[in-house]
Amino acid sequence: QVQLVESGGGQVQPGGSLKLSCEASGVIFTDYTVDWYREIPGKERELVARITTNRGRMYTDPVKGRFTIFRGNTDRTKNVVYLEMNNLKPEDTAVYYCKAATYWGKGTLVTVSS
Repeated sequence: QVQLVESGGGQVQPGGSLKLSCEASGVIFTDYTVDWYREIPGKERELVARITTNRGRMYTDPVKGRFTIFRGNTDRTKNVVYLEMNNLKPEDTAVYYCKAATYWGKGTLVTVSS
């Protein structure tokens, strides 16, 4: 059974940083392109970042230059994809989800406020 579990969300002040994790079980995560999405209340879920099987990366304009997506590179973290978020803004407040193929996690809440 495939499961994706996000973690690392929380509340942070504007300008702060958070590092989200998406840990997969039941799959070899490096065989999948992995996306991070976010859902802001009242808006559609939107793509934030993507990492491909050969570690190509893509970011959408709202987060470009502030967010970094990367894969774990140890035996312990090989099934983990991270989203490092810096210089966070109130408009980054959302539930963040990871996705691989048709599999979704349940999300982790990020709140940016003072």
